[in-house]
Amino acid sequence: MSHVIWVEFDLLDDVRAQFMELVRANAAISVRDEPGCSRFDVLEAPDGAGPVALYEIYDDEAAFRVHLASAHFKEFDARSAPLVRTKIVRSFRAYENAKA
Repeated sequence: MSHVIWVEFDLLDDVRAQFMELVRANAAISVRDEPGCSRFDVLEAPDGAGPVALYEIYDDEAAFRVHLASAHFKEFDARSAPLVRTKIVRSFRAYENAKA
């Protein structure tokens, strides 16, 4: 059973480009350097407006805790915090669907 994280960021005005650069780098490093991170998608509306969302899949909750303790996450969190109006983080368990 995977550990899934859903995050929504409501950004301050005129910071989207800066935020997207930071979050996309964090996502790429997470997938590349964290064995327990199997997916890290950065999502936004087709028109580039509204919140930015993250969809992250980890092997388990322990792998997510490794992510939170990583230097690259701590840097992203510190550098992006001033750009964010609100942040909502939700955790889920993912159940594998049976294949026919």
